[in-house]
Amino acid sequence: MNRVIPCVLMRAGTSRGPFFLRDWLPADDAARDEALIGAIGASDLLQVDGVGGGSTLTSKVAIVSKSSQPGCDVDYLFAQVGVGQKSVDTRPNCGNMLSGVAPFAIEQGLVAAQEGETTVRVFNVNTRSRIDVTVLTPGRRVSYDGETGIDGVAGTAAPIRLNFLDAWGAVTGSLFPTGRRIDTIDGLAVTCIDAAMPLVILRARDLGLTGRETPAELDADRALLERIEKLRCAAGEAMGLGDVSNSVVPKPVIASDGDDEHSITSRYFTPRRCHASHAVTGAIGVATAFALPGTVISGVESTPGTRSIAVLHPQGRIEVEVAIEGAGAEARIQRAALVRTARKILQGELHLPPYVFSKSPVEGDKPMNRLIAPAVAAVMAASAPLAMAYPDKTITIVVPTAAGGGNDAMARTIAQKLGPLLGQTVIIDNRAGANGAIASEYVARATPDGHTLMFGYIATHAMNPALQKLRYDPVADFAPIGLVGYSPTLMVATANVPVKDVKDLVAQLKAKPDKYTYASAGNGTAPHYAAELFKLNAGVVMLGVPYKGSAPAISDTIGGQAQFMFPSLFTALPHVKSGKLRALAVAGPKRSALLPDVPTLKESGIEGVDVQQWYGFFAPAKTPKPIIDQLNKALNQVLADKEIIKRIEDHGADVETSTPEQFGALVGSELAKWKGVVQRAKLTAD
Repeated sequence: MNRVIPCVLMRAGTSRGPFFLRDWLPADDAARDEALIGAIGASDLLQVDGVGGGSTLTSKVAIVSKSSQPGCDVDYLFAQVGVGQKSVDTRPNCGNMLSGVAPFAIEQGLVAAQEGETTVRVFNVNTRSRIDVTVLTPGRRVSYDGETGIDGVAGTAAPIRLNFLDAWGAVTGSLFPTGRRIDTIDGLAVTCIDAAMPLVILRARDLGLTGRETPAELDADRALLERIEKLRCAAGEAMGLGDVSNSVVPKPVIASDGDDEHSITSRYFTPRRCHASHAVTGAIGVATAFALPGTVISGVESTPGTRSIAVLHPQGRIEVEVAIEGAGAEARIQRAALVRTARKILQGELHLPPYVFSKSPVEGDKPMNRLIAPAVAAVMAASAPLAMAYPDKTITIVVPTAAGGGNDAMARTIAQKLGPLLGQTVIIDNRAGANGAIASEYVARATPDGHTLMFGYIATHAMNPALQKLRYDPVADFAPIGLVGYSPTLMVATANVPVKDVKDLVAQLKAKPDKYTYASAGNGTAPHYAAELFKLNAGVVMLGVPYKGSAPAISDTIGGQAQFMFPSLFTALPHVKSGKLRALAVAGPKRSALLPDVPTLKESGIEGVDVQQWYGFFAPAKTPKPIIDQLNKALNQVLADKEIIKRIEDHGADVETSTPEQFGALVGSELAKWKGVVQRAKLTAD
């Protein structure tokens, strides 16, 4: 491989590192990571043989490419490279490096500059979230010169505005991953929060600190650092992140009072050393916890609207503008914005050291060997390709629905435990659209090496294929891995709809057809089938509105744009418990133990609506049997975890495992069943 690659070195926010186009680096992720280790000079603490600066703040890499995500301009993958250890971690995110992505993308021709200023929508691959980045482009050229100063950087530069659109729960699937706003760990009250970056927040006074200590003072207290690390690892387990002893997330934060009611003082750890200033993503997490009620650092109760919060750090302050929707327990952060600056330092060719891509074994620090195992495998594969162990790079689980829905939550819950078992990073790729066909086609055409998997369900592998001819075969194009479980379908109504029960709804619809509207996750999905079967068997007319997944469908049902929906119990239960939706009936053979007072549709006088949704994992056809068996074993091990079982069951799904062969037989029988339903009910895709 070529040891000379293009590179742009940038100061971005209060961080610094090389920026690469994805095409400049080796296509294989393991070889890519080896190149990054060589580029930074990760093997020694001073990093004298690379462009690193001997600190985690200057051992960062940004990898940018044209985005494959709808509505996004570029993809940004952040990599944290080790200091004194040959490691690359793409699990965390970096908001400071993010501030350099838009200028870099414009100058490299990925985005056309506009006159005056240009907004680039960035898709952060690490957290699967979107950020609008606005830079000054007078004369359609990036300008780095300006009068904006940020604490921790000498001089001034042009402002770069970062507007985080959906960073809440992006890593764990929930803003408060433990299900609580305050947990007690090691005798201390903490808040575990996932807002742009997974954090575990402690109060300084609970640790006997003022909160105004310098980073040097905190780093010198070895007993404190050991206690924080022990607490961080326990919090990581509680947040569903698994064993985080070799990961940099979650990040610990020690917080104390600010200068006034609009500020909070923070000491941010990276995680084993106190940050010299503060991470941008960490500032958003701290500001979110400060703005919302019920956390260990909640400030004055916020009212709906836009509010500016100052996060005070050792070198100054970061002003975070948050948009708050709702009040009290219903308050949530709609978006967060802040200003950074960036500067291009140099652009040219980066010469990698001779050991990169050589056949010499890569040692590294023993605790980090798991992280660099892929690089070792890639090197050894040149002489013994059949000896390469699976998996040897990041595993992607493709979810056929939008982020935030029940399928997405279940997949993320499982992925958090699956990664540590397989010894690799596991990421979620939401590919909503065409009722699951986009995701299904993508996985069906993927390389059958076990690194691209699909979280499929009843719609993608039975209902939609039964309804219409698709460009994938749910049986021939996939290798079943294993069943995850089942969830009954629930008939729900928006909270204020003037309907007493199912019988009242039927009477109203018969008196006035099309009086109400139902939302579905798309034609050919379980909510669509259940609604159409309900209409058929009740003899009523009701207009259906298809959405690209259950998350937007249920959101509009809550908002009243549609009045009824038939989501899975897994998807609907949190909204029913919160009172945002009203459960009318179970579209299944029996009542749910979680909602014992809710009757079945049969009990309400409507026969023949029995839609039990199932979920499972698939790989592309022709994936080697040993890999399928390894994945099945790991999946079943995850699903035997009491914590995972509880998290899934608490949402209304029943965990059930299988062999690949048993799951394949289920898919075949379900496909035949729903083809029969389509014929009897005369359903169409329109």
